[in-house]
Amino acid sequence: QVTAKTAFLFILPQYNVSVPAADGELVQYHYGLKDLVTILFYIFVAIILHAVVQEYALDKINRRLHLSKVKHSKFNESGQLVAFHLTSLIWCLYVVVTEGYISNPRSLWENYPHVYLPFQVKFFYLCQLAYWLHALPELYFQKVRKEDIPRQLQCITLYLAHIAGAYLLNLTRLGLILLLLQYLAEFFFHMARLVYFTDENNEKLFNVWAVVFVVTRLFTLTLYILVIGFGLPRVENQALEPERGNVFSFLFNNILFRMSVLLLVCLFQASVMWRFIHFQLRRWREYWNEQSSRKRAAAAAAGAKQQAKPLKRDSGYHENGVVKAENGTSPRTKKLKSP
Repeated sequence: QVTAKTAFLFILPQYNVSVPAADGELVQYHYGLKDLVTILFYIFVAIILHAVVQEYALDKINRRLHLSKVKHSKFNESGQLVAFHLTSLIWCLYVVVTEGYISNPRSLWENYPHVYLPFQVKFFYLCQLAYWLHALPELYFQKVRKEDIPRQLQCITLYLAHIAGAYLLNLTRLGLILLLLQYLAEFFFHMARLVYFTDENNEKLFNVWAVVFVVTRLFTLTLYILVIGFGLPRVENQALEPERGNVFSFLFNNILFRMSVLLLVCLFQASVMWRFIHFQLRRWREYWNEQSSRKRAAAAAAGAKQQAKPLKRDSGYHENGVVKAENGTSPRTKKLKSP
């Protein structure tokens, strides 16, 4: 029994409470320090799954493609993220649909703070935190190039800040919808990179990703403004209640804090859109430069072909291998006999 209790501490979410409901009692959860033990266990699970995907899928594909070292590293990165984003997309969509967060948008801020979480919501957040924490030692295991480490560290830090912030501030419902939108855009981007590495002339998925990215950014900004700017100010119960696990939610009582959060969100989204526009302009510039260089090469090849045509010989025609003049006489000069 002692071993079973210790195993449950690592495997299952902790801090379960019975909450009265219309049909009886529901078992729900809140957060605490014991969550760190559960997250640690699933970090090791994520490392094992990462190795399985690398060994049995990505390495076999890499051997067939014969990619360079730079493309090999990017292919592995995108391959791992495609598997993760696809799994998280399906899982997150199932959670938000079954919990009714999409069918009832008002539930994103009603009865805030959402201190008590259903099992599947808490377990999803713990697994997400475990995955992005496991990505830190994977930078060493995968022997990532030094040039790519700052970019990947920035990405991991932003995901951890978003997921942990939504979890600790009791904004788990809003966080689920935002993760669903973000993972949708990221899935198309990394899928487009995989297709591009297999066929460099195929860039159609990048156009699909561009459309999805813009739409998801607009939805993300709209949700932030709707929930934080208009929904949360109408909620009355935002008191500090450590006994219930509500430690940080009282901050949203302060209008200055809410406006600061909205300002940071708008600035971040603006910077993301600026980088996206810069990336698209660079892509189009490279595309048109490539097209113009191909046209110049084709024109130069056509000019060289015309110059290579044989010149027209003297007027006349051939007869038995001898050039005859138009009047039938031979164009050769007659040799005079010596007297």
